[in-house]
Amino acid sequence: MIESATLTNQFLIAMPALADPNFQRSVTYICEHSPEGAMGIVINRPLDITLGDVLQHMKIPTEGGIGATRVFMGGPVQPDRGFVLHHPARRWDSTLRITEELAVTTSRDILEHMAEGDGPNDALVALGYAGWGAGQLEQELADNVWLSAPADQHILFDTPWQQRWTAAAKLMGIDLAQISDQIGHA
Repeated sequence: MIESATLTNQFLIAMPALADPNFQRSVTYICEHSPEGAMGIVINRPLDITLGDVLQHMKIPTEGGIGATRVFMGGPVQPDRGFVLHHPARRWDSTLRITEELAVTTSRDILEHMAEGDGPNDALVALGYAGWGAGQLEQELADNVWLSAPADQHILFDTPWQQRWTAAAKLMGIDLAQISDQIGHA
């Protein structure tokens, strides 16, 4: 198993052979990684709901076009809980600051501010998250389930979701179309 180094503020890029439907061809932004485990948000699995649907369900009135914002399936853990990955890393009631520029918030107040047009400049809204227990992610990396690459805000907030998997791999100079989806062990 590889030595534990923090993967916080990294992308996990699913290898082509990963068949788990929750993570196949996915890019996961790692919000927190420690010896106790890891937590991340899948950034390229859109749901068939919008932020407007979520706000309406929460009885939060909206102004402007924010309601059409796509909501993502952040992962299979707690799929009924909302997470907002955002820039800048302004503090809300329940915020985990990831870097000086990025944070993830789970409190209602950020959604209220977004609905009023006073939210963060860039935001990705997700339901659920991806989680790994102690040593689990390190073992999956050793088993070549994932590639890891430094996160890029352009991919997080500006790149169309359909292109995020290949764009994240290209950060490392890797063309995923050239990698076999077959795995083998010597």
